Amino acid sequence: MDDWLDRLADTLGVARLEEARQTELLDAAREVAHGVERRVTPLAAFLLGRATQARDGDLDSALADLRATIPAA
Repeated sequence: MDDWLDRLADTLGVARLEEARQTELLDAAREVAHGVERRVTPLAAFLLGRATQARDGDLDSALADLRATIPAA
């Protein structure tokens, strides 16, 4: 998986994901899938990317806001 993700990042002209970021993003995707609805997970990931870009690359802030919208279990 890492090789493909690295090739994708290179092809898209964006920075490669460090392992810690991969884990963080996969955790967030799991939270959306189980806390909201599985089928919206890719759309949430897309919106998370757009929010990160709009915040000059501040993924931590975007992740915090995403998590704030997930209903408590």
